[in-house]
Amino acid sequence: MKLSTNHAGQTSDILDEMNIFVSREENRGISFTNKEAAYYYTQSHLNNHVEHAYFEGLNISKSRIFGGYTLIADQRKLDNQEAEVCVSPYKMVRRHGSLIEELWMFDYKNVLEIRLSGAQKTIGIELLGEQLNPLSPREGIAFFNSIEGGWVIAVGAASSQPVEVKNHIVYSGASAGGFYIAVGKTAAEAADMIHDTRRDVIPMKLERIQRMEDFLQKNVYIASTSDSLALSLNWLNLTMDQLVTRQQGDGIYAGLPWFNEYWGRDQFIALPGAVLVTGQFETAKNILLSFAKFQNTDATSKYFGRVPNILALKNVDYHTTDGTPRFIIQLQDYVKYSGDSAIITELYPAVQNSIEGSIKHWVDDKGYLMHDDNETWMDARDANLKSYSPRDTRANDIQALWYDQLQAGIYFAEYMDDSGSAKKWSNIAGKLKRNFAEDFRDQAHPYLADRLNSEDEPEFSLRPNQLFALDMIEDDSFKCEVIRTAWEELVYPWGVASLNQKHPFFHPFHLTSLYHKDEAYHNGTVWLWLNGIAMQRMIEAGQKETAYQLFKNMNWQALNLGVVGGLSENMDAYPQEGQSSAKLTGAYLQAWSNAEQLRVWYQYFLGFRPDMINQRLTLAPRIPGEIGDLQSRVKIGSGTINMSYTATGATEQTYLYGFTGIGLTVVIDISPFKLLQIEVANDCELKMTRTELDLKVILTDKTGTTINEITASPLPLRVEQQLNVNQVFKNVKFAEPVDLKNHPVMKR
Repeated sequence: MKLSTNHAGQTSDILDEMNIFVSREENRGISFTNKEAAYYYTQSHLNNHVEHAYFEGLNISKSRIFGGYTLIADQRKLDNQEAEVCVSPYKMVRRHGSLIEELWMFDYKNVLEIRLSGAQKTIGIELLGEQLNPLSPREGIAFFNSIEGGWVIAVGAASSQPVEVKNHIVYSGASAGGFYIAVGKTAAEAADMIHDTRRDVIPMKLERIQRMEDFLQKNVYIASTSDSLALSLNWLNLTMDQLVTRQQGDGIYAGLPWFNEYWGRDQFIALPGAVLVTGQFETAKNILLSFAKFQNTDATSKYFGRVPNILALKNVDYHTTDGTPRFIIQLQDYVKYSGDSAIITELYPAVQNSIEGSIKHWVDDKGYLMHDDNETWMDARDANLKSYSPRDTRANDIQALWYDQLQAGIYFAEYMDDSGSAKKWSNIAGKLKRNFAEDFRDQAHPYLADRLNSEDEPEFSLRPNQLFALDMIEDDSFKCEVIRTAWEELVYPWGVASLNQKHPFFHPFHLTSLYHKDEAYHNGTVWLWLNGIAMQRMIEAGQKETAYQLFKNMNWQALNLGVVGGLSENMDAYPQEGQSSAKLTGAYLQAWSNAEQLRVWYQYFLGFRPDMINQRLTLAPRIPGEIGDLQSRVKIGSGTINMSYTATGATEQTYLYGFTGIGLTVVIDISPFKLLQIEVANDCELKMTRTELDLKVILTDKTGTTINEITASPLPLRVEQQLNVNQVFKNVKFAEPVDLKNHPVMKR
């Protein structure tokens, strides 16, 4: 069936090539936002999801407006279970025999269009929700109150025909073509939206389509003949961008359906993959400035210097340790991508307060950043506020974030000529690193302790958090042991589990009748955002092919499971009985899951790692062997870099980079060759050809004249190091579920 022409009479090749057809058996989630404070969720055929069905329909901020709808054509209710369903990034289409239904949202407007074509006489729509009560009609428009929030819903015909309400169903003539649903604080406001939409619907649609097209073409362009690579990344980029909203200024929803608010921890984990690698620097800047305004500046408070964990409409909460280090780290990442030095001066006091507040209230004699039991991302507690995953008082990932925060602080202090702070913070970072390597290791474990408890005793539960801490370890051999151990014990083909299956607290299923879901939340449940650091560490160890297997699995999941085009919050660690794959759980679309998939793609597979304050760019591509060709585009600073990659068999790879609006020092890192450095000016082209024998680098200007040419041979030391590392990872494999019959949790 041909469903690619939109109502505006336009076609969008890049977007319509992304169409995904959903079968009745798949019955997938479908979700759109208006890029402000509203989202619409449904399932393709039957709204029956155990966690998400409650949220079907339109939601604004934290209020449910109405719970979906039923369409009527010529007095017959349409059965979605019998429909053919196609989802594009900007609309959903259901074909009911000769009838075609379309669902649209519009950017920054609380308006939906529900088109229905093919009816002969009449069409109708029934909004679902027990609390929806009709209000007095006016101007040929029907009105209802909302389920929550005190909003007013207006329902009008797409044309100017009047509507009538019978038994809560809104009817109009078939020639109306469908309905507009607008939501305002008053009936007059909602009615005005109906009138405005009737007048402006075509430019409203074109604006939404054009925004998505421009984003894919100008910010994150990718093309490849490799199976589904471009399709999956395009979807992931757009579903991620759905969550970049303006609910309280610029921000990133943590996830849908229930995390449609700004969380410090989630936002800063998501920020690199959501808005930095995608070139949305102004949005990134606004997010950072917004959170800086809510930094705790009460010097007498133990939370002095912290930024909020939750920045919700009615709640600002500072009860987390990791949000503030991530805020400072992401400020540094933003500066490195954008080259914006002005923000350093503006926010340097916030940097100082964040570090000095921790030193005053939370740092012990060894340099460790102390914290309460549930102040890490593993924060689930029971009804008595007892942690399900206790990690007091010095968790390994918190120490890693504190170390990186100090390093970022030093970076900013040196820029600000604050040598006193730079020296002080450097001394603490050095002490922290030395003590960490001593206290978090022993001879009995090929991995790091998860935490030190209040008695200074290391606790060696095998969790993925240690992967964040490897930059504080100098022993490369041990680091490889850690990565392999974590991969084989925690990394399943569908994602990274929060606890090793051999642990007595391991819970294999997130949603089950056997125990409360929060018991499993951080004690076995898979978290897709952790895939990012797991793949990064594998790539850093030279195991790009192993990392790519997980990356491909996530791309496949976005195209084939759960919400169309996106990644969920969680999965079970094990498949349920009789199933071949694990079940998706938690939020149906989670920002940090999508964002970490995208971050690793750009920073570690494509290998773009900028530092624009120092006018440097590291190019460290690690393209997997099965990708034979690739074209990509990235934004860095005020410029654009176009990349083209071609592999000729297994022995030769050619990388071509075109620099527009940008000039910098490029550091080329391609193993096993030595690091090369070359000065690249604006409008130049850099060509790198790698064979088994050498690496040739040619720099040409816009006329094609060669400016510089370098040839490098394999560096014996790097060759030997990689051979040794490859031995450590020989035959590495994913974690595999084991028999649970005698497992302590399941026996209980």
